[in-house]
Amino acid sequence: MELAKASDSVKAIHFVAQVLHGRWFMMFASFLIMSGAGASYVFGIYSSEIKRSLEYDQKTLNLLGFSKDLGAVMGVISGLMAELTPTWFVLLVGAAMNFFGYFMIWLSVTYKIPKPQIWQMCLYIWVGANSQAFANTGVLVACLNNFPESRGIMLGLLKGFTGLSGAVMIQIYFAVYGNDAKSLILLIGWLPAAVSIFFLCTIRTIDAVRQANETRVFYHYLYISVTLALFVMVTIIIQKQVTFSHSWYVVSATVVCILLILPLAIAVREELVLWKLKKQPIIPSSMIAVQQIVAKSLEPPMSPPQMPNQIVDKPKALFSANCFKTPERGEDYTIMQALLSIDMLIIFISVFCGYGTNLTAIDNLGQIGESLGYPAPAIGTFVSLVSIWNYCGRVFAGFISEILITKFGFPRPLMITIVLLLSCIGHMLIAFPVPGSLYLASLIIGFSYGAHLTLIYAIISELFGLKHYATLFNWGQVASPLGSYVFNVKVAGVLYDREALKQLALKGLKRDEVKELTCIGKHCYRLSFIILAAVSFSGAISTLVIVIRTCKFYKGDIYKKFREDAKMAELEMPAASSSNQH
Repeated sequence: MELAKASDSVKAIHFVAQVLHGRWFMMFASFLIMSGAGASYVFGIYSSEIKRSLEYDQKTLNLLGFSKDLGAVMGVISGLMAELTPTWFVLLVGAAMNFFGYFMIWLSVTYKIPKPQIWQMCLYIWVGANSQAFANTGVLVACLNNFPESRGIMLGLLKGFTGLSGAVMIQIYFAVYGNDAKSLILLIGWLPAAVSIFFLCTIRTIDAVRQANETRVFYHYLYISVTLALFVMVTIIIQKQVTFSHSWYVVSATVVCILLILPLAIAVREELVLWKLKKQPIIPSSMIAVQQIVAKSLEPPMSPPQMPNQIVDKPKALFSANCFKTPERGEDYTIMQALLSIDMLIIFISVFCGYGTNLTAIDNLGQIGESLGYPAPAIGTFVSLVSIWNYCGRVFAGFISEILITKFGFPRPLMITIVLLLSCIGHMLIAFPVPGSLYLASLIIGFSYGAHLTLIYAIISELFGLKHYATLFNWGQVASPLGSYVFNVKVAGVLYDREALKQLALKGLKRDEVKELTCIGKHCYRLSFIILAAVSFSGAISTLVIVIRTCKFYKGDIYKKFREDAKMAELEMPAASSSNQH
């Protein structure tokens, strides 16, 4: 009896170890890290506290906002670091940057240190926001290597949790600190950093063994994330209508935390399936198949003298090897091969046109609502709608595009064309508003922005391979801050001020006689968003070039090599289990 109990205890320990080292637990950890990787999305909540505490004007606050946006998308440093260092180090650096950046801001607004210079505050918020790129890089690269045949679905889920992270942290903030915006800065400084450090060694590349029910498992994760999104959306709407007590905030935050932890149950369930599979007797036919595959892999190559060039990975190949002699699509490009390709150029144009115009619309929603005469609660609803539909766009684009590729060979870049055309409709609804149209516009723009983000990440992984994905997907979005600056500052900002000055002139006032330029009316943003719609349409047309170039590639089996590698590992698993038993 005692021996049986001891044996059960050993088995339980081994099973726990398997869970902690498995791919599904890594997925659970990834969801939690990504749920804290969107601190930049809550800038609107604590920005007024920075403005009031440090006595900044609106221009200075906008400069801080630009520094924040720039830091959030400038992931080139984290990408290059991921090429040269292990994943745990990338996550550790990101956690340190997150804590340092936001902790210094918190010290500044609470007067625990002397008032910093403006450039120092810009640096602090840039460092804090840039930490998101490190978490993003570490998690996305590991997950796509672990689930290479489900990259669209994987990216949709991970970026979906990132899209919800701002709303999630707001609920936790109200429960822990109450309505104290200074404490929110402290929370987003220590909480994401703590989560990343806790799972530091969990996020890593694991040898893939594809399961037959893998897609079904992803759908279970999807149901949980949708439930979380719906709960957060309903909670936000109720909180805007009814005053919550602290105990109700605790209840809502508890439900949010339960939904975040729920994927752990799925991870344990799937590892239990694998545990039982390892205990099954060896099937002779499987062993024969393994032997045949191994024998085939040991056959001598057709051209022995070329063997060293094929297998030796020279350090300089990271950037410059054969810059203008690119491999087949889907194979591993070097960094320079990818950056100098026509495909990447079109991706840059797409990001410039799509991200730039949509970010401009999102950043100006408050002033757009004010100029059209919407009440303050309605403007808050617009922001919530953008957040929720940003999540919907990320998840929808990941799952639907994967289904279309797998079943119909539908080119994923064509989805970007559709998304950019959809965003044109959102911009035109703002340019030519009718009563209530801003609700629909915020929904469309939020959805388009989120979908575009997921699709770009997936396309880069498919066209240029996964070897240098850490650097390439970060390079792929560097056009985002440029587009945001051009369309937000040089187009929307300049044209808005021009319309406001016209209104002052009609009232017989001069610029120096008012503190703040304010424009009221449908014409305030009309020309701006006509321009944005035209740019978005141009981006959609440009993506048709990459659709034509990659149509044949997507008609083929883009996941064939990953499926063969996974099948090999799957057939070897019973053999390894048997040898361990003997």
